[in-house]
Amino acid sequence: MELWQSRAELRALEDWRRQDSRRQGKLVLVPTMGALHDGHLSLVRAAANLGNVVVSIFVNPTQFGPGEDFEAYPRTLERDLELLSALPVVGVFAPPVQDIYSGTEEVTVLPGHRARGLCGGDRPGHFAGVLTVVNKLFNLLGPDIAVFGRKDAQQCLVIDQMVRDLKMPVRLVDVPTRRGCRDRAALMNTMGTELRAADSVEYAEVRQVPDLQAPDRVQGRVLLAVAARVGPARLIDNFVLSVPQTGGADITESYLLGTGEES
Repeated sequence: MELWQSRAELRALEDWRRQDSRRQGKLVLVPTMGALHDGHLSLVRAAANLGNVVVSIFVNPTQFGPGEDFEAYPRTLERDLELLSALPVVGVFAPPVQDIYSGTEEVTVLPGHRARGLCGGDRPGHFAGVLTVVNKLFNLLGPDIAVFGRKDAQQCLVIDQMVRDLKMPVRLVDVPTRRGCRDRAALMNTMGTELRAADSVEYAEVRQVPDLQAPDRVQGRVLLAVAARVGPARLIDNFVLSVPQTGGADITESYLLGTGEES
């Protein structure tokens, strides 16, 4: 597993791609901000089924909102590398801030309507920061596929809109959140438990998928989205459900991006 800690060191990745002209696999990017846990590792394992995995570790300053402490965000690169070394990862890109942001940028990527409300409601500029850094990572690393967690559903859909609107040659794959059960009653129980444990609830809403508009009627694919604070931590969870137009009890988990045929 290679470690690239600057844009200059990425030449090694470029050389590898040029030399391996017979490469059958795709280059698959898993973007992270580090402090890796089992959820991140499940994304890497899913990505390994799609091609040659590169993981980015970059704490992005432009997506932190008012009152969110960029400096306090955990940096655990040594431990992260140890965890990733046990997985099929080609390399890790972990650049310093100055390699990604010069401080003189005048252009950012502004999100559309999917960024309104939910996590975008009380975090002005958050999704502009997310889209800008993801755009930079796509440009620097040139992945064929990028893998994100379905748990960050709004982020996935906002990035999906950028990729579609800017005609980026990247396929997005969202990986389902691993849960112990998949039936409707258990899902509702999980969400209820999370809400009862919270010190304060920022939102608990239902939105249409993929446009994230508030539905006139809950049917088709919908997102159940929750954000809450437990102590100093801000936690989010999302459930993508398929609700029959005829009503009834046949509510199941559903896909987020694409057609649901690829994963």
